[in-house]
Amino acid sequence: MNLKLYKPLCIFDLETTGTNVAKDRIVEICILKVNPDASRESKTWLVNPEIPIPKETTAVHGISDEDVKDAPKFKEIAPKIMEIIAGSDLAGFNSNRFDVPLLAEELLRAGIDFDLSKFKLVDAQTIFHKMEPRNLTAAYKFYCKKDLENAHSAEADVLATFEVLDAQVGHYKELTNDIAALSEFSFHTKFADLAGMIHFDEEQQEIFAFGKYKGQRVKEVFQKDLGYYGWIQSADFPLYTKKILTGIQLRSKF
Repeated sequence: MNLKLYKPLCIFDLETTGTNVAKDRIVEICILKVNPDASRESKTWLVNPEIPIPKETTAVHGISDEDVKDAPKFKEIAPKIMEIIAGSDLAGFNSNRFDVPLLAEELLRAGIDFDLSKFKLVDAQTIFHKMEPRNLTAAYKFYCKKDLENAHSAEADVLATFEVLDAQVGHYKELTNDIAALSEFSFHTKFADLAGMIHFDEEQQEIFAFGKYKGQRVKEVFQKDLGYYGWIQSADFPLYTKKILTGIQLRSKF
């Protein structure tokens, strides 16, 4: 194994009802946990999303309403997911932009206070796009010299993602095998939240990336217009964005 792990790395993939992080739901999740001694364990769940799965989405991943009608709801498996990923770092393919934000939404919706600051995040797609701009199937072919069968199956995708990530570390001499460094490399731009609605300025202070206060520091906006915070909390924003803004709002009082 090319990766040097100091704690377990959980590579995961989601199949969902769609691509809207705030509104769509998980229908399948697979987690592959790789330990520092290179031993592995994996778990896959079908999930009842409690909303209809669009036909066009079923056409992509092959999971229909009938397939998940008797599956557990996400809130039923959420504690098991947290048990698996606790004390680990997280990795995936396009995970920083989609899988991690959507997982965070589902966990918060299930009443679990998911704190991303406890995890290093590694996105094999970002590394791939920086080095060889393509998709997972092409990445698997390029790095692993194999064809990816059953693409868009969570289990096939998560196994391929791990092999791609491990091969990337062996392929590029300029890439370190340290998860913290790979996590740093996995971001094109770091945001305060997951949806990219809260950015940092040059002094690492949170600023709005949308709306009438775009470019202004969040803390200062809340100090002069607390009603804006209230509007955001009642509007259709991702839960994790609201959580981050709540933390800033509490700091703005001091």
